[in-house]
Amino acid sequence: MDSTWTRNRKRRRLTLMAPLVLLPLVACGSERADGGSGSVRASVTGVRWSVDSVTVDGTMRRAPAGAYAEFADGRVRGNYGCNHFSALAAFDGDRLTLEDAGVTEMGCAQEPMAFERALARTLADGPLTTRVRGGELTLVTEAGDTVRLTEEPDAPLRGSKWMITALGADGPDGPDGTAASPPGGAAPYLVFGEKSGRVTGSLGCNRVTAKATVRDAHITLGTPATTRMVCDVSLMHTEKSLLRLFGGTVGYRLDHRSLTLTSENGEWVSAVAEP
Repeated sequence: MDSTWTRNRKRRRLTLMAPLVLLPLVACGSERADGGSGSVRASVTGVRWSVDSVTVDGTMRRAPAGAYAEFADGRVRGNYGCNHFSALAAFDGDRLTLEDAGVTEMGCAQEPMAFERALARTLADGPLTTRVRGGELTLVTEAGDTVRLTEEPDAPLRGSKWMITALGADGPDGPDGTAASPPGGAAPYLVFGEKSGRVTGSLGCNRVTAKATVRDAHITLGTPATTRMVCDVSLMHTEKSLLRLFGGTVGYRLDHRSLTLTSENGEWVSAVAEP
């Protein structure tokens, strides 16, 4: 994931990037009596928060699949539901400062982008009050707007429903790679069977099934069998891109609840586990 955003990263003003990347740091600090920066850092390392919703002026927006924030190695990294972000963060008690913020610039559907803008504006609106109960986190602005998050468990490769969030042409490490989210109305996904040795799912229009052999960080996908519906041009374009993963071997990278599949010719797909 880190290599994905690095390729397209662009410097932004801290008012845009500060909110989401700060979430885990504030949350854990609010639960500890000592408030020391070292103890907070230790408690959030390896913890991943799923962004559930943002509420502004009484109107709640549900987060797109895959929106999260995670703190590790002196950085906070995450995903707004479409674009990845990363930043350095320094904090003193419940006051947080960001440096070197960056975000990818993938083309996304209208709904995920609207959520990203609402989240950034809300969390940039002054200091945040943090409420933590168990694995649930709520951040509240002075105006009463809120962001809700939940601690995420890891997702296994087999048996999880992997919702596809982005498709690219050069792979996450490609020097000039570009990526786009599936078009509105599409909900492509893949499920690798726990015992069947097959993968099933949806390509955004038609259903698909194929043999799938997992070995040594690679998956060999057999010739796909699909239904034969005809859909909107944009959906069919997404379907053709996904079909190119089949009939060969793809590399896979599993990171908590994120999955990346990369074909031998450099095409790639990113997906997140359905909650």
